[in-house]
Amino acid sequence: MLFQLGSGIERGIAVCGSDLHAYLAEVPKFPTANTPDPLSGQTLPITLGHEISGTVVELGAGVAKGRLSVGTNVVVDPLVSCMRTETCQPCRDGNRNICPLVNCIGIGGWGGGLAEYITVNAKYVYALPAHLSLEVGACLEPLAVAWHAVKRAKFQEGQSALVIGAGPIGLSLLMVLRSFSPSTPILVSEPAKTRRAFALDHGATQALDPTTADVVAAALAATNGNGVDMVFDAAGVQASLNTAIAAVRPRGVICNVAMWERDASLNVNQLLLKEIWITGTAAYDGIHEELIQAVAEGKITGIEKLITNRIPIEDVVEKGIMSLLEEKDTQVKILVHP
Repeated sequence: MLFQLGSGIERGIAVCGSDLHAYLAEVPKFPTANTPDPLSGQTLPITLGHEISGTVVELGAGVAKGRLSVGTNVVVDPLVSCMRTETCQPCRDGNRNICPLVNCIGIGGWGGGLAEYITVNAKYVYALPAHLSLEVGACLEPLAVAWHAVKRAKFQEGQSALVIGAGPIGLSLLMVLRSFSPSTPILVSEPAKTRRAFALDHGATQALDPTTADVVAAALAATNGNGVDMVFDAAGVQASLNTAIAAVRPRGVICNVAMWERDASLNVNQLLLKEIWITGTAAYDGIHEELIQAVAEGKITGIEKLITNRIPIEDVVEKGIMSLLEEKDTQVKILVHP
Protein backbone atom coordinates (compact mmCIF):
# COMPACT_ATOMS: atom_id res chain seq x y z
CA MET A 1 0.00 0.00 0.00
CA LEU A 2 1.11 3.54 -0.68
CA PHE A 3 0.03 4.68 2.76
CA GLN A 4 0.22 2.87 6.02
CA LEU A 5 -2.61 3.63 8.42
CA GLY A 6 -1.40 6.95 9.71
CA SER A 7 -2.96 10.07 11.16
CA GLY A 8 -6.55 11.05 10.60
CA ILE A 9 -6.61 14.84 10.87
CA GLU A 10 -9.25 17.54 11.02
CA ARG A 11 -8.02 19.86 8.36
CA GLY A 12 -7.31 23.41 7.34
CA ILE A 13 -6.33 24.19 3.76
CA ALA A 14 -4.96 26.97 1.62
CA VAL A 15 -6.01 27.31 -2.02
CA CYS A 16 -3.00 26.86 -4.33
CA GLY A 17 -2.26 28.00 -7.87
CA SER A 18 -2.25 24.36 -8.94
CA ASP A 19 -5.88 24.13 -7.83
CA LEU A 20 -6.73 27.10 -10.05
CA HIS A 21 -5.12 25.52 -13.11
CA ALA A 22 -6.93 22.24 -12.44
CA TYR A 23 -10.25 24.03 -12.13
CA LEU A 24 -9.84 25.65 -15.54
CA ALA A 25 -8.33 22.87 -17.66
CA GLU A 26 -6.57 19.52 -17.77
CA VAL A 27 -3.06 19.92 -16.37
CA PRO A 28 -0.18 17.50 -15.74
CA LYS A 29 -0.30 15.35 -12.59
CA PHE A 30 -4.06 15.65 -12.21
CA PRO A 31 -5.93 12.54 -13.35
CA THR A 32 -8.75 12.86 -15.85
CA ALA A 33 -12.17 11.24 -15.97
CA ASN A 34 -10.72 8.43 -18.09
CA THR A 35 -7.02 8.30 -17.17
CA PRO A 36 -6.20 7.43 -13.56
CA ASP A 37 -3.16 8.61 -11.65
CA PRO A 38 -0.61 5.75 -11.91
CA LEU A 39 0.02 5.71 -8.16
CA SER A 40 -3.40 6.33 -6.63
CA GLY A 41 -5.34 4.58 -9.38
CA GLN A 42 -7.99 7.29 -9.07
CA THR A 43 -9.78 9.21 -11.81
CA LEU A 44 -11.83 12.40 -11.54
CA PRO A 45 -13.59 13.49 -9.45
CA ILE A 46 -10.97 13.89 -6.73
CA THR A 47 -10.91 16.05 -3.61
CA LEU A 48 -8.55 19.00 -3.96
CA GLY A 49 -6.19 20.41 -1.35
CA HIS A 50 -2.48 19.82 -0.77
CA GLU A 51 -1.63 22.79 1.51
CA ILE A 52 -2.87 21.10 4.66
CA SER A 53 -2.73 21.60 8.40
CA GLY A 54 -4.99 20.04 10.98
CA THR A 55 -5.41 18.21 14.26
CA VAL A 56 -4.76 14.51 14.82
CA VAL A 57 -7.96 12.71 15.81
CA GLU A 58 -6.78 9.10 15.58
CA LEU A 59 -3.51 7.16 15.36
CA GLY A 60 -3.14 3.92 13.49
CA ALA A 61 -1.96 0.82 15.31
CA GLY A 62 1.43 0.94 13.58
CA VAL A 63 2.24 4.55 14.52
CA ALA A 64 5.01 4.83 17.11
CA LYS A 65 3.88 6.67 20.21
CA GLY A 66 5.63 9.86 21.26
CA ARG A 67 6.13 12.01 18.16
CA LEU A 68 2.41 12.41 17.50
CA SER A 69 -0.66 12.05 19.67
CA VAL A 70 -4.37 12.69 19.43
CA GLY A 71 -4.91 16.44 19.69
CA THR A 72 -1.54 17.38 18.12
CA ASN A 73 -1.70 20.20 15.59
CA VAL A 74 0.22 19.15 12.50
CA VAL A 75 1.23 20.02 8.96
CA VAL A 76 1.29 17.47 6.14
CA ASP A 77 4.01 16.87 3.57
CA PRO A 78 1.68 15.85 0.72
CA LEU A 79 4.26 14.34 -1.66
CA VAL A 80 3.69 10.77 -2.78
CA SER A 81 6.27 8.91 -4.85
CA CYS A 82 6.44 5.35 -6.13
CA MET A 83 9.07 4.23 -3.54
CA ARG A 84 10.01 1.36 -5.87
CA THR A 85 13.60 1.64 -4.76
CA GLU A 86 14.76 -1.37 -6.76
CA THR A 87 13.92 0.41 -10.05
CA CYS A 88 13.48 4.13 -9.24
CA GLN A 89 16.80 5.86 -8.63
CA PRO A 90 15.33 9.13 -7.25
CA CYS A 91 13.33 7.20 -4.65
CA ARG A 92 16.33 5.00 -3.91
CA ASP A 93 18.49 8.09 -3.38
CA GLY A 94 15.90 9.72 -1.12
CA ASN A 95 14.81 12.32 -3.69
CA ARG A 96 11.09 11.64 -3.78
CA ASN A 97 10.25 14.97 -5.39
CA ILE A 98 11.90 14.00 -8.70
CA CYS A 99 10.42 10.51 -8.92
CA PRO A 100 8.92 10.27 -12.45
CA LEU A 101 5.55 9.36 -10.91
CA VAL A 102 5.60 11.85 -8.02
CA ASN A 103 2.31 13.44 -7.10
CA CYS A 104 0.55 14.98 -4.12
CA ILE A 105 -2.34 14.25 -1.84
CA GLY A 106 -5.12 16.42 -3.22
CA ILE A 107 -3.73 16.39 -6.77
CA GLY A 108 -3.36 12.74 -7.69
CA GLY A 109 -6.03 11.60 -5.25
CA TRP A 110 -5.76 10.11 -1.71
CA GLY A 111 -8.34 12.45 -0.23
CA GLY A 112 -7.15 16.04 -0.13
CA GLY A 113 -7.45 18.86 2.35
CA LEU A 114 -11.03 19.71 1.37
CA ALA A 115 -12.14 16.33 2.68
CA GLU A 116 -13.60 16.27 6.18
CA TYR A 117 -10.96 13.77 7.31
CA ILE A 118 -7.93 12.29 5.60
CA THR A 119 -5.58 9.46 6.43
CA VAL A 120 -1.87 10.12 5.95
CA ASN A 121 1.27 8.09 6.49
CA ALA A 122 2.52 9.34 9.87
CA LYS A 123 6.05 9.57 8.45
CA TYR A 124 4.96 12.65 6.49
CA VAL A 125 3.04 14.39 9.27
CA TYR A 126 4.91 16.99 11.37
CA ALA A 127 3.87 18.44 14.70
CA LEU A 128 3.49 22.21 14.90
CA PRO A 129 5.03 23.93 17.93
CA ALA A 130 2.37 25.16 20.33
CA HIS A 131 2.87 28.83 19.42
CA LEU A 132 2.35 28.26 15.67
CA SER A 133 -1.27 28.36 14.54
CA LEU A 134 -2.99 26.01 12.13
CA GLU A 135 -3.29 28.99 9.77
CA VAL A 136 0.50 29.32 9.69
CA GLY A 137 0.68 25.55 9.19
CA ALA A 138 -1.56 25.77 6.13
CA CYS A 139 0.84 28.35 4.63
CA LEU A 140 3.96 26.22 5.09
CA GLU A 141 3.62 24.31 1.80
CA PRO A 142 4.60 27.26 -0.45
CA LEU A 143 7.29 28.15 2.09
CA ALA A 144 8.62 24.60 1.72
CA VAL A 145 8.81 25.10 -2.06
CA ALA A 146 10.77 28.30 -1.47
CA TRP A 147 13.05 26.82 1.19
CA HIS A 148 13.97 23.94 -1.11
CA ALA A 149 14.63 26.29 -4.03
CA VAL A 150 16.86 28.64 -2.04
CA LYS A 151 18.88 25.73 -0.65
CA ARG A 152 19.19 23.99 -4.04
CA ALA A 153 20.42 27.24 -5.58
CA LYS A 154 23.02 27.47 -2.77
CA PHE A 155 22.08 31.04 -1.87
CA GLN A 156 24.33 32.40 0.87
CA GLU A 157 24.26 35.31 3.27
CA GLY A 158 25.64 38.40 1.59
CA GLN A 159 24.37 37.53 -1.88
CA SER A 160 21.86 39.57 -3.86
CA ALA A 161 18.76 38.29 -5.62
CA LEU A 162 15.85 39.16 -7.89
CA VAL A 163 12.50 37.41 -7.42
CA ILE A 164 10.23 37.53 -10.46
CA GLY A 165 6.57 37.15 -9.53
CA ALA A 166 5.12 37.93 -6.10
CA GLY A 167 2.35 35.43 -5.74
CA PRO A 168 2.46 33.03 -2.78
CA ILE A 169 5.59 31.28 -4.08
CA GLY A 170 7.41 34.50 -4.96
CA LEU A 171 6.60 36.10 -1.62
CA SER A 172 7.66 32.90 0.14
CA LEU A 173 10.95 33.02 -1.76
CA LEU A 174 11.45 36.59 -0.57
CA MET A 175 10.78 35.63 3.04
CA VAL A 176 13.18 32.68 2.91
CA LEU A 177 15.88 34.73 1.17
CA ARG A 178 15.57 37.40 3.85
CA SER A 179 15.96 34.75 6.55
CA PHE A 180 19.28 33.76 4.93
CA SER A 181 20.52 37.30 4.21
CA PRO A 182 18.83 40.12 6.15
CA SER A 183 20.43 43.17 4.54
CA THR A 184 21.58 42.49 0.96
CA PRO A 185 19.71 43.78 -2.11
CA ILE A 186 16.68 41.60 -2.89
CA LEU A 187 14.48 43.02 -5.62
CA VAL A 188 11.01 41.85 -6.61
CA SER A 189 9.30 42.22 -9.98
CA GLU A 190 5.50 42.05 -9.86
CA PRO A 191 2.76 43.88 -11.83
CA ALA A 192 0.07 43.72 -9.10
CA LYS A 193 0.16 46.75 -6.79
CA THR A 194 -1.06 44.93 -3.66
CA ARG A 195 1.49 42.17 -4.09
CA ARG A 196 4.28 44.72 -4.52
CA ALA A 197 3.17 46.25 -1.21
CA PHE A 198 3.35 42.80 0.40
CA ALA A 199 6.87 42.42 -0.99
CA LEU A 200 8.02 45.70 0.51
CA ASP A 201 6.40 44.75 3.82
CA HIS A 202 8.37 41.49 3.83
CA GLY A 203 11.76 43.02 3.21
CA ALA A 204 12.18 43.63 -0.51
CA THR A 205 14.75 46.31 -1.26
CA GLN A 206 12.62 47.37 -4.22
CA ALA A 207 9.31 46.13 -5.61
CA LEU A 208 9.06 47.00 -9.30
CA ASP A 209 6.19 46.96 -11.77
CA PRO A 210 7.67 45.31 -14.89
CA THR A 211 5.05 46.96 -17.09
CA THR A 212 6.40 50.43 -16.26
CA ALA A 213 9.86 49.99 -14.71
CA ASP A 214 13.15 48.75 -16.17
CA VAL A 215 13.76 45.79 -13.88
CA VAL A 216 17.12 44.92 -15.43
CA ALA A 217 18.40 48.49 -14.99
CA ALA A 218 17.26 48.46 -11.37
CA ALA A 219 19.04 45.15 -10.71
CA LEU A 220 22.26 46.48 -12.22
CA ALA A 221 22.01 49.75 -10.29
CA ALA A 222 21.51 47.88 -7.02
CA THR A 223 24.66 45.79 -7.60
CA ASN A 224 27.16 48.36 -8.86
CA GLY A 225 26.49 47.33 -12.43
CA ASN A 226 27.34 43.68 -11.90
CA GLY A 227 23.91 42.06 -11.85
CA VAL A 228 22.32 40.08 -9.03
CA ASP A 229 23.90 36.87 -7.80
CA MET A 230 20.71 34.87 -8.27
CA VAL A 231 17.34 35.20 -9.96
CA PHE A 232 14.35 33.13 -8.83
CA ASP A 233 11.65 32.93 -11.49
CA ALA A 234 8.22 32.35 -9.97
CA ALA A 235 6.35 33.71 -13.00
CA GLY A 236 7.20 31.23 -15.75
CA VAL A 237 6.70 33.37 -18.85
CA GLN A 238 9.02 34.35 -21.68
CA ALA A 239 9.45 37.90 -20.37
CA SER A 240 10.54 36.63 -16.95
CA LEU A 241 13.22 34.38 -18.49
CA ASN A 242 14.50 37.23 -20.64
CA THR A 243 14.69 39.49 -17.58
CA ALA A 244 16.45 36.82 -15.55
CA ILE A 245 19.19 36.30 -18.13
CA ALA A 246 19.79 40.04 -18.48
CA ALA A 247 19.68 40.80 -14.74
CA VAL A 248 21.90 38.02 -13.38
CA ARG A 249 25.62 38.58 -13.03
CA PRO A 250 28.24 36.63 -14.99
CA ARG A 251 28.48 33.16 -13.43
CA GLY A 252 25.26 33.85 -11.57
CA VAL A 253 22.41 31.41 -11.02
CA ILE A 254 18.87 31.41 -12.40
CA CYS A 255 16.51 29.13 -10.50
CA ASN A 256 13.15 28.38 -12.12
CA VAL A 257 10.44 27.68 -9.54
CA ALA A 258 7.46 28.16 -11.88
CA MET A 259 5.44 25.60 -13.81
CA TRP A 260 5.31 26.89 -17.39
CA GLU A 261 2.17 26.69 -19.50
CA ARG A 262 4.08 26.75 -22.80
CA ASP A 263 7.61 26.23 -24.12
CA ALA A 264 10.17 29.03 -23.86
CA SER A 265 12.75 30.22 -26.34
CA LEU A 266 16.30 30.73 -25.18
CA ASN A 267 19.36 32.41 -26.66
CA VAL A 268 21.96 29.90 -25.52
CA ASN A 269 24.81 32.24 -26.48
CA GLN A 270 23.76 34.50 -23.60
CA LEU A 271 24.32 31.60 -21.22
CA LEU A 272 27.63 30.82 -22.87
CA LEU A 273 29.05 34.33 -22.75
CA LYS A 274 28.04 34.96 -19.14
CA GLU A 275 28.56 31.36 -17.97
CA ILE A 276 25.14 31.39 -16.34
CA TRP A 277 23.86 28.37 -14.44
CA ILE A 278 20.15 27.65 -14.94
CA THR A 279 18.45 25.13 -12.69
CA GLY A 280 14.92 24.17 -11.75
CA THR A 281 13.44 23.01 -8.48
CA ALA A 282 10.40 20.81 -8.03
CA ALA A 283 8.41 21.11 -4.82
CA TYR A 284 10.53 19.89 -1.86
CA ASP A 285 11.57 16.76 -0.05
CA GLY A 286 12.60 16.13 3.52
CA ILE A 287 12.81 19.78 4.58
CA HIS A 288 9.67 20.26 6.68
CA GLU A 289 11.36 19.74 10.05
CA GLU A 290 14.06 22.36 9.45
CA LEU A 291 11.54 24.77 7.93
CA ILE A 292 9.20 24.42 10.91
CA GLN A 293 12.17 25.00 13.21
CA ALA A 294 13.16 28.16 11.30
CA VAL A 295 9.61 29.52 11.57
CA ALA A 296 9.35 28.54 15.23
CA GLU A 297 12.61 30.37 15.99
CA GLY A 298 11.35 33.55 14.35
CA LYS A 299 13.72 33.45 11.38
CA ILE A 300 10.69 33.73 9.06
CA THR A 301 7.93 36.04 10.28
CA GLY A 302 4.79 37.72 9.02
CA ILE A 303 3.35 34.58 7.43
CA GLU A 304 -0.18 35.44 8.58
CA LYS A 305 0.01 38.72 6.67
CA LEU A 306 -0.09 36.78 3.39
CA ILE A 307 -3.60 35.57 4.22
CA THR A 308 -5.96 37.94 2.42
CA ASN A 309 -9.21 36.08 3.05
CA ARG A 310 -10.69 33.26 5.11
CA ILE A 311 -13.72 31.46 3.73
CA PRO A 312 -16.01 28.56 4.62
CA ILE A 313 -15.79 25.44 2.50
CA GLU A 314 -19.11 26.09 0.76
CA ASP A 315 -17.61 29.27 -0.76
CA VAL A 316 -14.44 27.60 -2.08
CA VAL A 317 -15.33 28.12 -5.75
CA GLU A 318 -16.77 31.64 -5.81
CA LYS A 319 -14.74 33.24 -3.01
CA GLY A 320 -11.69 31.02 -3.26
CA ILE A 321 -10.81 29.84 -6.76
CA MET A 322 -12.64 32.58 -8.68
CA SER A 323 -11.36 35.33 -6.37
CA LEU A 324 -7.76 34.24 -6.92
CA LEU A 325 -8.34 34.11 -10.68
CA GLU A 326 -10.14 37.45 -10.98
CA GLU A 327 -8.72 39.54 -8.11
CA LYS A 328 -4.96 39.02 -8.39
CA ASP A 329 -4.31 42.62 -7.45
CA THR A 330 -5.92 42.16 -4.03
CA GLN A 331 -5.69 38.46 -3.18
CA VAL A 332 -2.59 36.47 -2.21
CA LYS A 333 -3.50 33.49 -0.02
CA ILE A 334 -7.03 32.36 0.77
CA LEU A 335 -7.65 29.87 3.59
CA VAL A 336 -10.58 27.48 3.68
CA HIS A 337 -11.96 26.61 7.10
CA PRO A 338 -14.36 23.76 8.04
